[in-house]
Amino acid sequence: MAAHRPGPLKQQNKAHKGGRHCGGGSAQLGSKGRVGPKILCKKVKKQLSRIDQRHRAGQLRKQKREAICATDAAADMEEDLKVLMKADPDQQETLQTEVFPDPMEGEQTWPTEEELDEANDLLKQRSRVVKKVPKGTSSYQAEWILDEGDESGGEGDEYDDMQHEGFMEEESQSVHDDLYDEKVDEEAEERMLEKYKQERLEEMFPDEMDTPRDVAARIRFQKYRGLKSFRTSPWDPKENLPRDYARIFQFQNFINTRKRIFKEIEEKEAEGAEVGWYVTLHVSDVPVSVVEYFRQGAPLIAFSLLPYEQKMSVLNMVVSRNPGNTEPVKAKEELIFHCGFRRFRASPLFSQHTAADKHKFQRFLTADAAVVVTVFAPITFPPASVLLFKQRSNGMHSLIATGHLLSVDPDRMVIKRVVLSGHPFKIFTKMAVVRYMFFNREDVMWFKPVELRTKWGRRGHIKEPLGTHGHMKCSFDGKLKSQDTVLMNLYKRVFPKWTYDPYVPEPVPWVK
Repeated sequence: MAAHRPGPLKQQNKAHKGGRHCGGGSAQLGSKGRVGPKILCKKVKKQLSRIDQRHRAGQLRKQKREAICATDAAADMEEDLKVLMKADPDQQETLQTEVFPDPMEGEQTWPTEEELDEANDLLKQRSRVVKKVPKGTSSYQAEWILDEGDESGGEGDEYDDMQHEGFMEEESQSVHDDLYDEKVDEEAEERMLEKYKQERLEEMFPDEMDTPRDVAARIRFQKYRGLKSFRTSPWDPKENLPRDYARIFQFQNFINTRKRIFKEIEEKEAEGAEVGWYVTLHVSDVPVSVVEYFRQGAPLIAFSLLPYEQKMSVLNMVVSRNPGNTEPVKAKEELIFHCGFRRFRASPLFSQHTAADKHKFQRFLTADAAVVVTVFAPITFPPASVLLFKQRSNGMHSLIATGHLLSVDPDRMVIKRVVLSGHPFKIFTKMAVVRYMFFNREDVMWFKPVELRTKWGRRGHIKEPLGTHGHMKCSFDGKLKSQDTVLMNLYKRVFPKWTYDPYVPEPVPWVK
């Protein structure tokens, strides 16, 4: 049995500030302000009811050397058996992992005039930005001056070129054409080819989508909205949350909570069994299936949980794609996670790793920059390493990406962008007639408030529709070029799916 991390199972010395210990340690029951010890047996969280002290290893070796008979040794074991600790039900935390929401709790009354005035005042205070500019600078010139905090560099991991020079060329082997086709799965080849095409189109035309002709654009994109600025436009993180968000837990301040928990662990004196002692752990309410599983000779792995680590929330992880993996990985595909001491399956979201309050959704796992993975999972306090695997059809697990746990924050907004494109039909001085963005008059009127832009840097607005086939008159801040393309950006917030599954099949060993 192996014990991990400081907490109910910890070593005699003070807990390591990093938060992860491995190896044998002293067992300790939960105290006030601490979570009670929990044991993971085949991914089942249970509580300890009692810890008994048995012989030390030195005592057992001494008995063997003195050749004591088995009956006397058994009698000594019973005499030396001592109860170290018993669980206090009042101080143990429950094993509840989710919140059971009340459907009637979401009802909301219409806000009063005082609440609307307070919201408007708060919005004005947030939109006001104070900058230090040279004396005599106008307000227009001040908008072009960036603060030190605005200059945020990318934090993507850069890979050294030496990693690519170490590959060994394998000797080519002759393969018979007749036998080669028998091992090829045509359906899998078609699916992989389609993925490669989608990834290539995403690289060439990021987020661009053709406007459907069989469905009205105002219906197809009714959940999307236009933003004047993706970086500075406000977006309420509590707006239109899915029902799954009522089942999770959220911290008021995750960083302060983590500091408080680790400080309590360091200040608390070590109690219980010392290193090298043999103890018996009494686990409550263990299913029969778990007992049968470990009778087959599988090892028992036990680790303690810190407060709140048995509860579900939204985890954000920063990962970088493994250079040895070249297959495209699409968002919302089922992957296998190794996060800290846990292993589970889930379908994550990918987003950019930026310092803003809104983060753009990534449709594929990029190879040139770090990506943030968002998923529903049990709370884990960092630091914790993260490994992402993908299960193959033959049962093997291939490494997709590596990284670390970033935060536990359900308010981190992942925004999906859709770009609609149109073609300038007639070009005037600062006016143009654009077509092929919409195909009926009603859609043009619906999206009239949204700002337009072009690939060559022009900005404009829709003035009025022309005819009934989706043509529209648009005004721009300069004359367009005939090879330019008119674009419209639409945004909506996306959320991860509740696909958390702690039961992961054992991987098949790799063979050459």
